[in-house]
Amino acid sequence: MIKTMTRLLGMFAVITGFLTAPDAKAISDVKSLDAQQQSIITIAAFTASGDMDRLTPALNTGLDAGLTVNEVKEVLVQMYAYAGFPRSLNAMFALMGILEDRKAKGIVDAEGRDASPAPENFDRDAYGARIRADLSGLEDIPPPAAWQEFSPIIDVFLKEHLFADIFVRDVLDHQQRELATIAALANMPGTAGQLRYHLGAAMNTGLTEAQMRDFILVLGSEVGSSVASDASDLLNEVLGARSQ
Repeated sequence: MIKTMTRLLGMFAVITGFLTAPDAKAISDVKSLDAQQQSIITIAAFTASGDMDRLTPALNTGLDAGLTVNEVKEVLVQMYAYAGFPRSLNAMFALMGILEDRKAKGIVDAEGRDASPAPENFDRDAYGARIRADLSGLEDIPPPAAWQEFSPIIDVFLKEHLFADIFVRDVLDHQQRELATIAALANMPGTAGQLRYHLGAAMNTGLTEAQMRDFILVLGSEVGSSVASDASDLLNEVLGARSQ
């Protein structure tokens, strides 16, 4: 019954225009995401898909928008946890080349600050479990799910590496990291379940409904209409469920 109601709410949202898939020329309608946030979306999306031809201008646009070199690096580093080392490293090599080209043209890009040291006696398991619960919108850390019991080691890697080693690095805040995550997942096949979760997680970091709608607009304008349409359908479901 809940699933049926969620689907009906999603359909109602589309019919009424509450959240429709954007047209490819709607980037000028984006009001609630700034230029740096929009660039995080495109950089993450094209890194995840391995589309180097489109990543190159996205990296230039991000630097022009004021992202520091270290902020861009951090997006690319995080992407290995979702798209793998090959695509993350390819993107890093592309960034290196772009920076050399920009330097040759006399463009000086701000390096930005490095990540702060991790707290003393950093408990990666506890930190990662807390961050994951926060992203899930939970006050208490839940008992292990079936998949965690089936493969405890992958749960360890998720908690201690992704949600601890990576998320503790404060070059990007958690909201920026989730924005990068949903962009990457939206532009990868077979990740609807993870994208659905992270759309909710992104909102749990404080991204508003208006910003999520603008996220879809950026996808439609800069990444692809089919990518935006699929992400829009999932976002309708998430927003419908959160409204109950």
